[in-house]
Amino acid sequence: MTEKTAGIRDVAAHAGVSQTTVSHVLNATPHTRVSEDTAARVRAAAEELGYRPNRFARGLRTHASDMIGLVTEEIATTPHAGRIILGAQEEASRRNLTLAIINSELNPDPEVDSAQVQAFLDRQADGIIYATVYHDEIVAPENLRSRPAVLIGARDASGSIPAVMPDERAGAAAVVEMLVAKGHRRIGFAASVEDVPATRGRLLGYQQAMQAAGLPNDDLVAFGSADARGGYAATLELLDREPTAVFCYNDRMAMGAYRAAGERGLVIPADLSVVGFDDQAPIPDSLFPTLTTVTLPHYEMGAWAVSTLASLLHGKDEEALLAAHPTVLACPLLERESVAPPRSAALL
Repeated sequence: MTEKTAGIRDVAAHAGVSQTTVSHVLNATPHTRVSEDTAARVRAAAEELGYRPNRFARGLRTHASDMIGLVTEEIATTPHAGRIILGAQEEASRRNLTLAIINSELNPDPEVDSAQVQAFLDRQADGIIYATVYHDEIVAPENLRSRPAVLIGARDASGSIPAVMPDERAGAAAVVEMLVAKGHRRIGFAASVEDVPATRGRLLGYQQAMQAAGLPNDDLVAFGSADARGGYAATLELLDREPTAVFCYNDRMAMGAYRAAGERGLVIPADLSVVGFDDQAPIPDSLFPTLTTVTLPHYEMGAWAVSTLASLLHGKDEEALLAAHPTVLACPLLERESVAPPRSAALL
């Protein structure tokens, strides 16, 4: 004999509340007055009885699917994508939402981008997250505006879609400030030749922090490809200018900086401090000594996007979210073993 599946009436009786209260709690209905104790009792009863809301039936009734779509610009195949997706997924689960993902090569052709968005619209997604990693500003597909939407990694040209971005400039400035505090005055920057937002933000942060510290930097910037080979070449160029520290555009370039230092007979960090950016696993912990670097808030951006989208779905004023457009999240500095005061400071 098939065991009877628990229904909302059973949960209400078990928790000692009305069916309406159970519905409000389990569907996270906004603007309802249910105490936390009552909500906890309802959730416990539902868990004990093995009850799950019938989302299909609810969708027919409320015209909501409880699904949000994430359209990505190849982030699903980049080293950092996992943290964005994990942050979005865990926040969606916490809010009882389903996250669906389309990995796309976002294209300057509006028709191509619109097709990816339309795939979610056809499946009745309640809202859409549009993620890009290579643009300061984008012109969002027009059909993206037919649903609540947020952006990860870029601003909307019209300023009408809430967005979140990493604070690349402040992250780079924090590196320089840390090195200056340890006594460094000749701080080189191994910059990337790629014309992307991260390149410009990190170079600007380095230059502004050097200027704020009253330190010259015109001869302490060298450019290379954003990989170990580029970091090696740029660091060799910088070492001819006698820096006591080299700040690399990313962790892959820092790998090349380690090689260059070794070839010149320099010991890290006793003779040369090295700092990276990105905290790209497993590089920082695999280098010897372990690499001081800056971490990007990928997890936090994914969680922010889902949280903000949920707020829009629940009627939060979009104008308030756009007031500080875009939202900028900090890039924390992670100190490991590759930085020490310069020998000159130790002699003072």
